[in-house]
Amino acid sequence: MVLRAVCEWGREGARQCAGHAAAVIVVDVLSFSTCIDVAVSRGATVYPFESGDFTAASKAARALGAELAGARGDTKYRYSLSPISLASIPTGTKLLLPSPNGSAISAAAHSGTVLAGCLRNARAIAERVAALAKGGAIAVIPAGEQWPDGSLRPAIEDLIGAGAILHELDAKCSPEAKIAREAFRYSLPRLANIIRNCVSGRELIDRGFSEDVEIALSVNTSEATPTLRKGAYCDWPSL
Repeated sequence: MVLRAVCEWGREGARQCAGHAAAVIVVDVLSFSTCIDVAVSRGATVYPFESGDFTAASKAARALGAELAGARGDTKYRYSLSPISLASIPTGTKLLLPSPNGSAISAAAHSGTVLAGCLRNARAIAERVAALAKGGAIAVIPAGEQWPDGSLRPAIEDLIGAGAILHELDAKCSPEAKIAREAFRYSLPRLANIIRNCVSGRELIDRGFSEDVEIALSVNTSEATPTLRKGAYCDWPSL
């Protein structure tokens, strides 16, 4: 049975695919999906929280018995939307992770199986989703960023990350999915330079988070397949 893959952007793209896809893959390379991969690969459970309201997030974390991740660089919190902050997270940790992009898309992709994919786990995610889809469509959703007015800013690192997963899939791709796949194939020989110098990469490096970029740009170094179950991402083998 031939797999079918589509690629749509952001929360609205996920919403449009909900109900039509057997599996939805959220791709936010810098840095939601990379954070999820790093934490889950160490045995943590991550609850995505789409609001940036830390009062509401703190209340939700207490209700779940989870630790709250803070803003990147905020020393009041042990963990944040910074992959390097999660590199030593202990097995069994329950973490609530606020994110205006990846978490919001996770909430919008409410039907079928929802997974978090990035460059690090592209092959593992492709293999898992091929087994899960059972002939249904696969929707790969690059998250993008937001302009100050809240509108979508397409981000090439997420297009490339989506393409990395599509590259590993033996699937009949929509035109949008083909373009994402070819973007990855074009970028691969010069990937580090592209990710470091894209808008999002430069922003993080200029803010002192170059290690987050380095963690994110490694390809197929993780076997984790973060899967959303009962409002939380955990690794597939632990389900």
